[in-house]
Amino acid sequence: MLPHAFGVLQQFPFSKQRPGVSYLALQPVSWNEPTVLERRFPEGIDPGQATLIAAELVHDDYAYVFEAYWDLWMPEEASGNWVLAPAMVKFIVQGEEFDEGAYQQTGHVQVDFGSDSFFLQPDLSLNEQTQSKIRENVAQVVEFSNKVEKSSGARSRLLWSESEDNLAQKLIARLQRVQ
Repeated sequence: MLPHAFGVLQQFPFSKQRPGVSYLALQPVSWNEPTVLERRFPEGIDPGQATLIAAELVHDDYAYVFEAYWDLWMPEEASGNWVLAPAMVKFIVQGEEFDEGAYQQTGHVQVDFGSDSFFLQPDLSLNEQTQSKIRENVAQVVEFSNKVEKSSGARSRLLWSESEDNLAQKLIARLQRVQ
């Protein structure tokens, strides 16, 4: 599972402002147990280094959480101007025995892009600039997803939203209003 995680991390477009893996946690048995290792890397480390640290404690009943940042277009609250800003992404890697085989429902490697508001901007009116920035953020998700699928041998992928709605459908609906 860690080689697959490394393959996913290699495809990730790390933030220019906050490059590299910034956090690593090892979670034994289930999410109810305390972590056995947590490390923060304020300057960010290479995905290979992060994977090697995790590999020191490889177990089928562990989950591994990597955090990193990528740059997304976001409106500044004060000025309303759009800026490229770091947004956190979590990579959750689950062993086959972790949390009673939870990977069967969620997959071995999950990528949590955070709030879907980064990609939908539901509170903003759809002017030309907002439309352009939404398209660019969505294009980045699609490009990353395609690279991962091609390079990792993934058999499936699912876009899921915190609101538990189908994110792909929400993106399509918003983009249709954008075009």
